Order: sequence, then structure tokens, then C-alpha cells
Amino acid sequence: MRRTGLREQKKQATRQALREAALRLALERGPENVRVDDIAEAAGVSPRTYNNYFSSREQAIVAAVTAERESRVAAAITARPDGVRLADAVAEAIVEQYTRPGDHDAAALLLITTRPALREAFVDTAAAMEHPLADAIAGRLGGDGDTARVLAASVAAAVRVALDRWIRRPADGTVSGLVVPSGSLPGLLRAALAPLAPALDAAEERARAARRRGDTQAC
Repeated sequence: MRRTGLREQKKQATRQALREAALRLALERGPENVRVDDIAEAAGVSPRTYNNYFSSREQAIVAAVTAERESRVAAAITARPDGVRLADAVAEAIVEQYTRPGDHDAAALLLITTRPALREAFVDTAAAMEHPLADAIAGRLGGDGDTARVLAASVAAAVRVALDRWIRRPADGTVSGLVVPSGSLPGLLRAALAPLAPALDAAEERARAARRRGDTQAC
């Protein structure tokens, strides 16, 4: 067990070093002037090792802003008390983790919003939450894995829509210093997630009914 823990810590440290090096170089040189080899060298690893963690320079740069967010969302949902409505637990966890102080460095977000490839990579990070989110929802539903996967995919898609609206450049093509041209991120996230509340409520009620049937049969 100890060896596994140390190995995982080393992997996390490598991932952190790579994403920090990627963002630093992109801010210094401009992302178009940063190669994968440059990022790997700055982080003290080989390009082959880099490819084990990120599939592109854009992914590594964006990861410096979105670091481990998907696992934090899942952990936050799991940590919510059982009495909290599932739809509320999901919405609050997502808003909480997507608006943490320090996650939205102005220079990094300005860099991302002014480069189409980085904007796309940033929005696409929502997909990474699907699997850990499905596990967290399944835990709340008592193990209904198929329903949890459908709900998690829907939530990830809703977050993607909210992020796309939030980080989109103004229609006139100008760039603002503060990269929030399309409104409040918490408000956009809540609005995108609101249509999914009935499905989350229904899944939660089915899980409760199944538990009640199980309790009755046990008696």
C-alpha cells in the first residue's frame, strides 16, 4: 500500500510540474512558440513521459488552470450529507469547484480566451469529470451505474455549455482585460444545470423506492 501511495504522489508531482511549466512558458513566449519538448525539459522529464500525461501543449497549459477539478467535484458531491438533494449536491459542488479563489488567474485566462485552440481545450475539460462524477452519483443512488453514467454525461455536457458561453470572446472581436465577457460563471453554471434537476430528482426517488422495497422484503 505504501509503495502505491508513493508512486501516485510521484505521478501527481510530475503532472503538476508539467502543467506549471507549460503555463509559465506560454505566458513568457506565447503558446504558439512553446513545444512539447520545451515543456518536458522545463519540468525535468522526457518528451515520452510528457505524452503519458498530456496529449497536446494546449491540454497541459489549460490543466494549470483546471488542475484536478474533476476529482474535486466528485469528492465534493460524495462529501455532501445524505439529506442534501442530489440535484443541489451536484450544482453546489460544481459551482464551488469551478469558482474557487485562485483558479481564475487573470493572465492565464486572458491567454486562454485569446487563443482558439486554448479556448477549445478549456471547454473540453468538462468531459474529464464524467467518469469520477458517475462514480459519485452512483454512490448517492446506491449503485445504479447505468443511470449514473447517463446523468454524469448530461451534467458534463451542461458544464461544457456554460464554460463555452462564459469564455467566448465578445461579438465585436475585442478582448477585455478580465476574461468574463458573457456573464457570471456561477450563474451560467446554475442555469445550464437547472434543466437536469428533474432527472436527478427522479433518479434519487427511484433509489429511495428501491431501498424501501428492500427494507420491506427484509422484514
